Parts: sequence; C-alpha cells; structure tokens
Amino acid sequence: MAVADMAVTDLHLVSVSESEFDTAQAIAFMRYLSLKEKAEFIIGLTLSQANDVLSGCPLREVQDILELLEDSEYEVRARQISMGLGLISSEVEPVGEYLDNSVMSHVRERIGWIIGLALMGIVSGLIISRYEDALSSMVLLAVYMPVVAAAGGNTGSQAATLVVRALATGDIGMNDWVRVVWKEFRVACFISMVLALVIGARVVMFSGSSILPEGISLQMVAFAIGLAISMQVIMSTTLGGVLPLIARAFRLDPAVLVSPVLASVVDITGMLIYFFTVTQLLGI
Repeated sequence: MAVADMAVTDLHLVSVSESEFDTAQAIAFMRYLSLKEKAEFIIGLTLSQANDVLSGCPLREVQDILELLEDSEYEVRARQISMGLGLISSEVEPVGEYLDNSVMSHVRERIGWIIGLALMGIVSGLIISRYEDALSSMVLLAVYMPVVAAAGGNTGSQAATLVVRALATGDIGMNDWVRVVWKEFRVACFISMVLALVIGARVVMFSGSSILPEGISLQMVAFAIGLAISMQVIMSTTLGGVLPLIARAFRLDPAVLVSPVLASVVDITGMLIYFFTVTQLLGI
C-alpha cells in the first residue's frame, strides 16, 4: 500500500472536509518518512493541505521534496505547490535553470517590458521641457534633478528587493499587502527626513555662489528641494513595496517586471514632484 494511502487509512489525516484536516499531526507524521515517502504522502493530499504541511517543514526539506516531484510525473503539481509557498513568483517563469535557458528565451521574456517602458521615458522629457523656464531662471535646480531620481530609484529598489525576498521565503502573502504598505510608508518617512536634512544642508553649504532670482534665498531653495526629495522617497518606497504584490496578483514575474517598471514610474513621478514642488514654493 502506498504511504499516502496508509496515512489516510491509519492516521485519518485526510478527510473530505478541509476543516477536519490535522496539519500538526501531518507534519509530525512526515518526520518518520523517507524523502520518497514524503513525496508520495504530499501527492496524496489536496493542494491546500500540501501547502499547509510543507509550510511547517524546513526549507531544505521542502526543496528536496519538490525536486523529487519535478523529476517524476508530478512537475505541474510541484510548480503549483511552489507557487502556493511563494518559492517561485509566477506561472510565466521560464522552465529550467537560468543558464540552461537560451538567450532568445530570456530576450522574449524581457524585451516587451523594456521597449514599452523606454517609450514611457519620453514622458520625463516632456515634463522637463514644460519647466524649461524654471530651469533657465535657476540653474541650481538642474544640479539636483539626478539626486531626486537617484533617491527615489534607490529607496524603491531596496523596498522591492526586500518584499520579493519575503514573498519567496513565505514570510508574507497576498493578504499582507496592507501591512507591507504601512511598514514601507513608515520606513520611508524616516529615511526621507534624514535625506532631506542632508541634501538641504548640502545646498546651503556648497551652493553659495549660485545665482538666484530676486526674493529667493538659498535656505528657501534648500527647503523646497528637501521637501521634493522627501515626497519622492515616500512615494517610491511605498510603490516599491507594493509593486511585487501587484505583479504576483496578476501572475507576472516580479524579478522581470518590478525593476524596469519601478525605474520608469519613479523617473516620471520624480520629475513631476520635483518641479511642481519647487515652482510652487519658490514662485518661479
């Protein structure tokens, strides 16, 4: 008799009703099985039950079981379980290892997003051209444009990387999106305050020779730039935290999608936030 059938018959672990399934008992039973028997036992469970049981097992053991299933006729089931546990990001991930896949398979997976987002980059140029008068009246603003873009991109990428890793290890799930947004928002607020003080001090200390329009002081410029950077960091960090969850919800691969989308969105919103803030505060 198969191990899975033995578990059902002797231990009554699996029943028609999901509510009667004893996950703790199943996890304890798994400890006495060989690797092959564990794989057979998992196959005998429903997908939901298998995910519950494996989520309580060591990661190395889970990976060994899934590898064994992939080498047998249960490759699809292994991918479904991996998806449920957050060990892979989406059904659109290429089959096989990174080095085993052909160059063209990687190109097909990536090029659509890259071309589309490159065309979106034109929007940033249009925003800059709209504020050409402000730049011509205060050249100092152009000096800190890359700072705003870099600050948003860096903080957003940090948040996205941490969330993607948490999804992969099962630390968070789709239902945790509110907690993720709230946490990243608070982190962003602290980072933005410190960054604004540093950049503001940089403007005041090293931009004294800059030519400013009449009625505008260097301290006013420093405050405006610092505020713009703060707003950009808060927006990009929060977006970086939630974007992997959005990708997962639409069954897209966060590893392929998040970085280019985040970079394009941060560039566009960064320019909008920067120029709108400084022009409104400084009246230029």
